[in-house]
Amino acid sequence: MSAGPSAGTGSTAAALRHVLGHFVTPLLMCIGMGLAYLGAFHAPEPHDLRVDVVGSGPSAQVLAQTLQDKGDGALSVRTVPDRAAAVEHLRARASFGAYLPGEHPELLVASASSDTSATVVEKVFTEVAADRGAPLKVTDTVPTADGDPTGQGIFFLLVAVSIGSYASVAVIGGAGAVLALWIRAALAVAASLVVSVTGMMFAGPVFGLVDHGLGGLWAMAWLYSAGILLIGVGLHTFLKRWTTLGLMVLFVMLNFTSSGGIFRPELQSGFFASLHSFWNGAGFVEGVRGHVYFDGHGLGGNVLVLALWFVAGLVLVGLAGAAESKRRKTAAEAAAVSSGDVLGGAGTAGSAAAGSVVAREAHGPKHAVRNAARAGTGVDDEAEAEEEMEEAVGV
Repeated sequence: MSAGPSAGTGSTAAALRHVLGHFVTPLLMCIGMGLAYLGAFHAPEPHDLRVDVVGSGPSAQVLAQTLQDKGDGALSVRTVPDRAAAVEHLRARASFGAYLPGEHPELLVASASSDTSATVVEKVFTEVAADRGAPLKVTDTVPTADGDPTGQGIFFLLVAVSIGSYASVAVIGGAGAVLALWIRAALAVAASLVVSVTGMMFAGPVFGLVDHGLGGLWAMAWLYSAGILLIGVGLHTFLKRWTTLGLMVLFVMLNFTSSGGIFRPELQSGFFASLHSFWNGAGFVEGVRGHVYFDGHGLGGNVLVLALWFVAGLVLVGLAGAAESKRRKTAAEAAAVSSGDVLGGAGTAGSAAAGSVVAREAHGPKHAVRNAARAGTGVDDEAEAEEEMEEAVGV
């Protein structure tokens, strides 16, 4: 009579331990997201923000030097001879603003490069013009598309493509873990095609984030998505249910914050600014900007970044294949040893029961072989697969 409550209590305690153990993942996500987002975005300040002063006379030189000294490292101020040179620097993304002094001062910006950087530059030179008692005219030499007035639509496109990619890894790794690795890799490539086409539709027909260059945008979205998916499929062999957390660190916490979609590296701390030069999110955001707005300037370097992450995914899939092959071999050897032990023991039984024992025990090795082979492929049970997919949450 007492076995029932005791068994129920034990079952409840075990279930509670199971639930509490899984709280580790959301806690780590909370800590990681807080450190990443607040560390990257909570107090943006310019450092070495490149701006030009147009003019070659003494007054232009004095103004440039005064701004450089007053900025105390916030600005990197240089002089250019004329307006055409200033516009060329903006279109090459070599500067973020160009000030033309005079009775009617004018500031040239390129908001498509970074709306937040353009806003910072405008604030600086509005004060300069006000000190000279003249209103400032602001000219945007490279504006964004009508469907993206803030210039941040590409960043949110990055968010959508990223979530579609790493959430697909949880599905492939959890529900599809029983499949051969090459099938999982093929599913990853197929998923990246779907995700990238969806992103292209969002950018063009649905929201009009860009008004041309959709083909190039799709190609970069596919390369970006495929890199994430292949890296995820490869990592899943080693990390199992921790894969989602690992991908969130790589492709959310460190990725979104260093992409330049909200603040370019000139407005961020050294850590996130350094990641901008080689992280795949920055490669996508800056690559799309260069392709759509800046006549392909810097496009090759950004595509190279995306390609290298894609290659890293291929390498990880290869390493995962080697690891899974080794596991299968080890499991097969263990199953063979187990089968031999069982059959050897059956041979020592009494002659009267020998036939029935051997028949009964011979059935055991078959199950042992199947179970060992299943374990060798790293297959998660259904509950673990469901938990893993549920943990594939967004930002």
